[in-house]
Amino acid sequence: MAKQKVRHILGLSGGKDSTALAVLLHQEIPEMEYFFCDTHKELPETYEYLDRIKARLGIKIHYLSENRGFDHWLAIHDGLLPSPQMRWCTVKMKIKPLEDFVGDDEAISYIGIRADENRDGYISTKPNIKPVFPFKEKGLVRADIIRLLEESGIGLPDYYRWRSRSGCFFCFFQRKYEWVMLAQEHPDLFQKAVEYETNHKDGRTYTWTDGETLLELLKRKDEIIAQHEKLMAQEKKAAPKRPLFESLEIILDQQDDELPCLSCHL
Repeated sequence: MAKQKVRHILGLSGGKDSTALAVLLHQEIPEMEYFFCDTHKELPETYEYLDRIKARLGIKIHYLSENRGFDHWLAIHDGLLPSPQMRWCTVKMKIKPLEDFVGDDEAISYIGIRADENRDGYISTKPNIKPVFPFKEKGLVRADIIRLLEESGIGLPDYYRWRSRSGCFFCFFQRKYEWVMLAQEHPDLFQKAVEYETNHKDGRTYTWTDGETLLELLKRKDEIIAQHEKLMAQEKKAAPKRPLFESLEIILDQQDDELPCLSCHL
């Protein structure tokens, strides 16, 4: 009986690390299968970035969850919004589609965690899916990732001007500044996020952020932006040569050190 062929898979999130990993490996492993777990609630910039990746690298991306996006699973959960304590979105729209995509095949999953990140983590416990971490194995850090993206011509996604992580436009891991910038950059999407908070038949109200609704948060928009700009100015003075997106990431991480789901933001 012929030995089963091992599949090579790489999940793209629309973020810089998984994209740089695709750049690193796309010629080395030509049989690589690239996939994107599509929640149907991504930023327009994310889909544009995926198109850029496909064009530059000449690869095909499998879009998983095509028929069952966020609204389907929200109804199944009776309107209960996902949260850091209840991450059903990760399970239903990231882990399950990946495991269905692989099935019972033996697969090596390539994960874009850098050598300068003190974490491991993998989103599937299926024994037939083996995680590997090429950046860690090769000692590649943030500067190497940026170099790979620049040399490939792909660069960074446009949302890095105001947001440091990929994922749904209403991701509950967003920081206050990212929420008010969503309202500025995509007012229609912000309004949709507000509707998710308030439109429940039994009168319940869920909130994306702990302790206040999005409309309450938006009333503090000027205060939140002013505080952010003050911190960015201090960061620029301390490290004048640091790229803007890195300063943004540092400032936002100082406000919230809770790590988001690896399947969404690498």
